[in-house]
Amino acid sequence: MSTTQGARARARIEVTAAIKDEARRQLAADGAAKLSLRAVARELGMVSSALYRYFPSRDDLLTALIIDAYDSLGEAAEGAHTKAAEEPPARRWVAVCEAVRGWALKHPHEYALIYGSPVPGYTAPETTIPAASRVGLLLIDVVREARFGRGVTLPVLPPGLRPEAERMADDLAPDLPPEVMTTLVASWAQLFGLVGFEVFGQFHRVVEDRDAFFRYAVTRLAHGVGLPVDEVTPA
Repeated sequence: MSTTQGARARARIEVTAAIKDEARRQLAADGAAKLSLRAVARELGMVSSALYRYFPSRDDLLTALIIDAYDSLGEAAEGAHTKAAEEPPARRWVAVCEAVRGWALKHPHEYALIYGSPVPGYTAPETTIPAASRVGLLLIDVVREARFGRGVTLPVLPPGLRPEAERMADDLAPDLPPEVMTTLVASWAQLFGLVGFEVFGQFHRVVEDRDAFFRYAVTRLAHGVGLPVDEVTPA
């Protein structure tokens, strides 16, 4: 790459970052539904036609912001898992869940973008799936490590749910029993339900000691997927 090409590449990276930063500011101020390329361009002192060379449409910019948010969340969760690598699976599970909560409380507007109300007129493309899957796959890995280590307790699976459980296991983790996959998917949803309730204010005047409550709740989720919760030291 020539010096000129390198300078252009760096400039493009810098302008792209500036566009995203301004878009995130607008998300925090007005919400995703009101995100406007023209408004972003105006705040950056750019003409709209110049910004379109970076993001051809509002949806392209939204997609980039969504992928960035999922990746940032995934990195936080994976970092917590790595830090707790020598801990028993149940403690790693709790560490991952607490990292998800911590990231969400620090980035409420980005959390709202990926787990809040759908943006009118926007449909997320398949390119968002790898980033969106990072936390779920990490929780699967924690249970997988336990399954082939100390072992997990298999929950009872209602007969009518077995075909769906087997389908989920085939799609997500063929090496895990169907009984585990149903509770894993339910726990994944409940984790983000707990976080969403806190981020969006539904726990106001209901839960006061939210640290202790969250740790208790995600420890029960760990128990639900078959992890031995006696491994978790009470806070």
